[in-house]
Amino acid sequence: METAHNLLLGFSVALSGTNLLFCFIGALLGTLIGVLPGIGPLATVAMLLPVTFQLDPTAALVMLAGIYYGAQYGGSTTAILVNLPGESSSVITCLDGYQMARQGRAGSALAIAALGSLFAGCVSTLVIALFSAPLTALAQQFRPADYCGLMTFGLVAAVILARGSPLKAVAMVMLGLLLGLVGTDVNSGTTRYIMKMESLADGIGFVGVAMGLFGLAEIIKNLEEREHQRAVMAKIERLWPTLQDMKDSWRPVLRGTAVGSFLGVLPGGGALLSSFAAYTLEKRVSRTPERFGRGAIEGVASAESANNAGAQTSFIPLLTLGIPSNALIALMAGAMMMHGITPGPQVMTRNPDVYWGLIASMWIGNLMLVVINLPLIGVWVSLLKVPYRLLYLGITMFCCIGAYSLNNSVFDIQVAAVFAVLGYIFIKLDCEPAPLILGFILGPLLEENLRRAMLLSQGDWSVFVTQPISATFLLLSLVLAALIVVPNVRKTREAAFVAD
Repeated sequence: METAHNLLLGFSVALSGTNLLFCFIGALLGTLIGVLPGIGPLATVAMLLPVTFQLDPTAALVMLAGIYYGAQYGGSTTAILVNLPGESSSVITCLDGYQMARQGRAGSALAIAALGSLFAGCVSTLVIALFSAPLTALAQQFRPADYCGLMTFGLVAAVILARGSPLKAVAMVMLGLLLGLVGTDVNSGTTRYIMKMESLADGIGFVGVAMGLFGLAEIIKNLEEREHQRAVMAKIERLWPTLQDMKDSWRPVLRGTAVGSFLGVLPGGGALLSSFAAYTLEKRVSRTPERFGRGAIEGVASAESANNAGAQTSFIPLLTLGIPSNALIALMAGAMMMHGITPGPQVMTRNPDVYWGLIASMWIGNLMLVVINLPLIGVWVSLLKVPYRLLYLGITMFCCIGAYSLNNSVFDIQVAAVFAVLGYIFIKLDCEPAPLILGFILGPLLEENLRRAMLLSQGDWSVFVTQPISATFLLLSLVLAALIVVPNVRKTREAAFVAD
């Protein structure tokens, strides 16, 4: 009964004219950047953070969330029509989606991708609504030591699930933690690591770090690559799937939704891991696994359902525990902090309109995405023909304007430029920047809770292993860290991201 009352509150907020408008803008932008390879939701959200500072908190979060799950829809369009994933989680969709397009079944593949994503989005949003309240109540029982254990677990999980070398992922997390220490110590009032630059007294700006690492660095990387030769499907004969297509797809959609809803909650999980796991599961349970990779609609249905479900349930750790589960959710956490909202269990009690308005907007956004995607396929196909060398100028200008407008300071543009160079170096060294941003966000929170725990225990370090919740998370962290050295686990982990 209480959940129903909260959802009514959420819909009353989400259906206001302003929030509906920004939900539509987010869904449209998400689809657009999902269609255009080489941009991605991470870079887009990083670029738009300064803009959202001028918006109402609910409108800002609704728009940013729409960009995230909207990109999962748009990414499937290029994966199916061009064999070029517009979003990393759509890599798996290329395997069967493009083969279906070559067989003249592009319309069926696009429709199943959209309908499967709609179903998965609605179900995963229901999961958020049903489980957020009990998880929030549990989180309110957490003490500082428990939060330390939880954040440690999140950082270790981010290392385990990061692409590439675990050693490099550890290094990126440590670098993020160190960068989070720059600025003024809240306890003593002394400045740390500012190198005589007073502009760093308040710390390194989150927007500059995110924009440089994920926006400008991605532009530099894309400019050095040759333009893709895109053989776009000229005409789609039939858009609605056949009855047999629907019959073949409903079970994969259910399984993909279940897998994505679960994996999206895990730190370091999200859309990419969900789509791969769902596709692998579908191939294992199929009676004809040899069809996969040759135009099996089950592969499209499972992957697209899973990536959308994973994208949306990844909001659960942020909203209930204050822990971002992946880099993009970390940007959402940064946006909340910019508006004076501390992510975590107190959001539900202190800002119920923001909390439930965001959840209700996900249902509305998913319905909007189906309306946006299917009728506008011809428009998206036309956009694919625009050369990237023409797009990057506008994107770069928008980044610089956004960075400057935040504090009307050239220093913020310089920070973004420095991290753009660092981001490009990370790309060349095959170091994924996502663990760095997670460390950067969680570092100050980890330090704050560590100090509180030590003050409350009067300097007794055993508090971290004597309290059940903290001890459980630390034990899980040790288990995860140990798993990486197990040969079979290591091989599975490497195989999971080989396509990306």
